[in-house]
Amino acid sequence: MTARDVARVGLVVAAFVTLQQTLVLDLRIGGVHPDIMVLLPIVAGIVGGPARGASMGFGSGLVADLFLPTPFGLSALVGCLIGFGVGAATLPLDRTAPWLPPFAALAGSALYEVIYAVLGSVLGQPQMLHVGVAQIVLVVSVVNAFLALPALRAVAWSLRDVSTEGVPTSAVSSGAPR
Repeated sequence: MTARDVARVGLVVAAFVTLQQTLVLDLRIGGVHPDIMVLLPIVAGIVGGPARGASMGFGSGLVADLFLPTPFGLSALVGCLIGFGVGAATLPLDRTAPWLPPFAALAGSALYEVIYAVLGSVLGQPQMLHVGVAQIVLVVSVVNAFLALPALRAVAWSLRDVSTEGVPTSAVSSGAPR
């Protein structure tokens, strides 16, 4: 990655964390706020494959962890796993299909929140399994499914000149829907 690539990725992560901490944190649906930081590794996995998804998950997770009272590194670990998983799961699929980003965001966000709660409980935060995980999963997953296409465009822009490990990215790389 060149300095320009790193700057673009950093700009997208900074924009997402700023939106999360200023606007999204105050948005409550049934007492639960959405988590748009979860979208970054998911759409990076679609755009750039498993390695890019894992890298984005780790980096954006570390940034998100700076603002959370949970064990430091938990978001990075779960983001890394989800980014890699979404990237690997979407390898055989047509990544330009318009249904893929919302579906991947819905499923990936749900899995992220469940893994986050379970690992948080294992790492000394037992209340994470008792705070309405189902409601959190529902709100985060549905909101992220609606925001998947704009997030995909932002991440595709940030990763546009980065190798995608032989992944077919024709229209996805430019962020253009099919």
